Amino acid sequence: RYVLCEVVSEDPRCRQCIEDRALGLAVRDAIARVHGDYGLARCSISFTVKYLNAYTGTVLLRCRKDSYRLLCSALPFVRYLESRAQRYPCFLNTLHVGGTIRTCQKFLIQYNTTQLLRLLKNCTNEEERQCVQKSLLSCSLTEEQSQSGDEEEEDDGTE
Repeated sequence: RYVLCEVVSEDPRCRQCIEDRALGLAVRDAIARVHGDYGLARCSISFTVKYLNAYTGTVLLRCRKDSYRLLCSALPFVRYLESRAQRYPCFLNTLHVGGTIRTCQKFLIQYNTTQLLRLLKNCTNEEERQCVQKSLLSCSLTEEQSQSGDEEEEDDGTE
């Protein structure tokens, strides 16, 4: 299973300094505290941090299908992340649990779109509204696919 989370912190430096290794250690530590050696052994078999976007705070964790509940129940106990000998207080907000990376990606696109729409409703002036609308219009799968298709054609022509 794939667990899609976001790192929530009041300190903006936290997101910039997180690394997948530090996040993995923090999650494993939380699992060990909550479920002991048994839970840690079950979750550690195929646990990995598949994706980490430090800019947005989006994290994709992978674990075995039979142990994702142990993982999800331990995530609220992650209270800080350590990076470069500093502790940053934060917590992990679980957004979605999916069977594939693709389903998590689809959920994340929908989630970000709804968040942007909420921002649009809360805009106070026209300039803010135009910035949010520009962000909304740039979120499309067709645009990314056409760009990646162009790159593949260029790569084929140079070989």
